[in-house]
Amino acid sequence: MNFIENESRQKLRGGYYTPEDLAVFICKWIRHIAPRRVLEPSCGDGVFFSALAHVQGFETAEITGFEIEPEEAQKAQRRASEAGLSGTRVIAEDFLQWALTQFRSPHAGIDAVVGNPPFIRYQYLPEEFQANAHEVFDALGLPFTRHTNAWVPFILASIRLLRPGGRLAMVIPAEIIHVTHAQSLRSYLGRECRRLVVIDPEELWFTDTLQGAVILLAEKKHSADEAGVGLGIYPVRGRQFLEHDPADIFNAPQAMNGKTVQGKWTRALLDAETRSLVDTLEQHRDVHVFKNIAKVDVGIVTGANKFFLVPDSVVHEYRLHDWAHPMFGRSEHCPGIIYDARQHQENSSRGNPTNFLWFNEAHGKIDPAARAYIEFGEQQKLHTRYKCRVRKPWYTVPSVYATEIGMLKRSHHTPRLILNRVGAYTTDTAYRISTAKVPAEKLVGCFVNPLTALSAELEGRHYGGGVLELIPSEIERLLIPLPEQPAFDLNELDTAIRTASTESVLERQGEIVLGGIGLSAAQQQCLLDGWRRLRDRRHRVSESDD
Repeated sequence: MNFIENESRQKLRGGYYTPEDLAVFICKWIRHIAPRRVLEPSCGDGVFFSALAHVQGFETAEITGFEIEPEEAQKAQRRASEAGLSGTRVIAEDFLQWALTQFRSPHAGIDAVVGNPPFIRYQYLPEEFQANAHEVFDALGLPFTRHTNAWVPFILASIRLLRPGGRLAMVIPAEIIHVTHAQSLRSYLGRECRRLVVIDPEELWFTDTLQGAVILLAEKKHSADEAGVGLGIYPVRGRQFLEHDPADIFNAPQAMNGKTVQGKWTRALLDAETRSLVDTLEQHRDVHVFKNIAKVDVGIVTGANKFFLVPDSVVHEYRLHDWAHPMFGRSEHCPGIIYDARQHQENSSRGNPTNFLWFNEAHGKIDPAARAYIEFGEQQKLHTRYKCRVRKPWYTVPSVYATEIGMLKRSHHTPRLILNRVGAYTTDTAYRISTAKVPAEKLVGCFVNPLTALSAELEGRHYGGGVLELIPSEIERLLIPLPEQPAFDLNELDTAIRTASTESVLERQGEIVLGGIGLSAAQQQCLLDGWRRLRDRRHRVSESDD
């Protein structure tokens, strides 16, 4: 978990300024509707003002900018004046607070919104900003989550303030396509906008952060009963797209609607053939939704992993053998799909934290050795941490049980289920999977195939660095093909996953698992190509880089 004291001032401000060429492109697009009232809700040092002046046609427009940092607001106002934008007013206040007052009073409506909203986690916002963010969701009748990021309510408020037919063009995090906390925003955009286009680059536009970014172009409906045409995604490489008329790019991608854009937008990244094949397979009698065949539960939550998860050396030093139990919780602990005594011993010999300390008084009185170690934890104030102090006694961890199958929360190429042959415990970096409907070995082996790998890309989320993460509700939606008698050897598959490329393993498993339910070689390849396309996008790898 990240804590506010560990973050940089730039990250806490969400201050990643837009390159001017992207800002100019955005301003060219809004110029097509000849806007007289323009809003920049997070103007920073004023790069969009320079861009508006560069495009021409905005010299007499009424431009309102917001920037919470007074020094940056002064820079932005000065930049607008030097650019000849005499109708510009920069307000050093919270944009959301101002927007909420506009919601409650009659207003003419904004013609266009441009900018790059702040990328700040909700928990890092001051309390008054948190309250304003929450109120924006409430005002629009949308579900709120504390996992949201500041850019989400900024866009919601901006769309709300747009007049019918108005336009919004912003540089925003690429995670709008897939993160759960942006679902309210995606739903609202789909309801309010006639057409949406996401310009999706292969490379990172902000070199000082791993945060991927896209350009969102949104045109609001002219009336409430106007039918929306949906979402289009326009992939780009390099800056060549900036040479084109933004209107041509806005109209270029085929718009998709319905199921493709009702939830996450990752389906829109696939071609029509792959989307159609996935839709068909969802109805296949041998393809199951994960929640219908297995249960997912989070791993053990200790509240102090370094204290409760220790290597053998700590067990020996403090004589904690009676309280130590085998555990795993990291990808390096489980390079394959089988966690057995051999793998556990290998982890132990490397000095990994392979022991979970469970001080459960129901299993025996706390002996002097354990008491000394507990006192050592109290000297570090561990008993004052929230997740420790809310339980009595603080050192007895609840919900301790092991399952025959585990699954790591994050993966680089594709997620795996892990057959837990030694009954090891797992921390909350992994999930506990239980099933009474499918033999554990069959489920673990059949999980490795192109359809499930693609399903994980469609359902999961990723952040800086391109690591795929799945939460329980996303795992529950994964598609799992289960042929009656899959012809694989789990030990051989385990070895292949440890030694061969992910692509080659998935290709071979596609032949066995997908071929086993009747899919042709062409269909198997279609799913494999779809997975590779989304995996490479997540990793920011183009086809020519393979």
